Amino acid sequence: MSKLNYITHAVRSASGCVMSVLLILSCQSVSAESDGGPLWEALTGGKLDFSSRYRYEHVNDDAATDEADASTIRTTLGYTTGKLHGFGLRLLGQDVRTVFVDNFNDATGRSNSKTNYAVVADPSATDWLEGYISYTGAKDSVLGGTTFKLGRQIITYRKAPFHRFMGTVLWRQNWQNHDAFTIQNTSLPDTTIRYAYSWNVNRIFTDNAVASSKSNFDSDSHFVNVQYGGLKYAKVEGYAYLLDFQNAPAASTETYGVRVNGGFPMAKNMKLIYAGEYAAQSDYGSAVANLNEDYYLGEIGVKFTPGNVFQAIVLKFDYEVLTGNGTKAFLTPLATGHAFQGWNDRFLVTPGDGIKDAFFTAVIKAFGAKFIASYHMIESDNLSYDYGDELDLLLTRTFSKHYTFGAKVGFYDADQNANNIARGGNRAADVVKTWIWAQIKF
Repeated sequence: MSKLNYITHAVRSASGCVMSVLLILSCQSVSAESDGGPLWEALTGGKLDFSSRYRYEHVNDDAATDEADASTIRTTLGYTTGKLHGFGLRLLGQDVRTVFVDNFNDATGRSNSKTNYAVVADPSATDWLEGYISYTGAKDSVLGGTTFKLGRQIITYRKAPFHRFMGTVLWRQNWQNHDAFTIQNTSLPDTTIRYAYSWNVNRIFTDNAVASSKSNFDSDSHFVNVQYGGLKYAKVEGYAYLLDFQNAPAASTETYGVRVNGGFPMAKNMKLIYAGEYAAQSDYGSAVANLNEDYYLGEIGVKFTPGNVFQAIVLKFDYEVLTGNGTKAFLTPLATGHAFQGWNDRFLVTPGDGIKDAFFTAVIKAFGAKFIASYHMIESDNLSYDYGDELDLLLTRTFSKHYTFGAKVGFYDADQNANNIARGGNRAADVVKTWIWAQIKF
């Protein structure tokens, strides 16, 4: 057994008993230190968090037999303990239920998936979203600025909605998470270094998924992400994502990339904003075929902060390319795909002909509300034919920091050219989706 395999095997084995050990210690603490003590204080001196999100979704999809109506509610309850000699515990449970209306295909492949309806990938399930033990080194120690986590956890390296490679798929009611070991170090000035080993990816389709394409990823994957924010007008990010999925070899890839983004003042209350990114991808691990594709992103825009009624106005243009050669294309299997190529989810898996997406976005924050409008013009990389255009609109309003109401709609207008009809699958079919939701979060 190689050293790397030995280490990953040891990490997997340790994760199986760490939660049991900690719970035993907690129980002993209750009986032995009923009058208080450091362990008891750490366990009871933490923070409780709660959220609940109700959502109604309607889907009119020309690729489905019947329109879908889904009424679901997502509830989470979590607790983060205090620290004892740098150690802590995080537990977060998640429950998703269908209420009132269930005329939709939940995409799990189960016998009750109602496949005649359009897809709304929000199956009912109850599970742990997070369950890990952590350790943070003391500031004056050799591990100062370093945090270790072992167990079930969320792994993202950018704020939403920029989860292009690592995401929670947070728009769906069931969130994606990892059974993993992670390290984060911030000891260098303006620098954050992260490493993760993931041995299981819990996908949004839950453990109840029957379809093999929807099942959790049996993973043997390594993630490295380094971010530097010490430059005045730029933030720099470099990453290496080595994905090896034993039960999904077609999605096993290695990706190396770099991103630069930032802003430059142009006038009072006005700033130029920009982003540029490149990544190269090839096959890795259990992959079954050669892959050699690229990712490009260019963004330019302006941000106004006039104040008073209008807190911020952002206008920007993006051009994003995921190359494809007709059979193989650049893949992002762990992304929050809903945030890219339009909200109607026609491009969650990159088609073999690749993607070229030119899109305009306007974001307005005013009167305590946020409005977003985005228009995508999407075509293939290989053969350069049109997939279609999409218009997305969103309005949200948060009250008293804890209560959010929102509505959004997406219109995907498929192009009817011969290549798109022959090669595009459901990308050659129109779809309109509408969402209304309410959320409470503490």
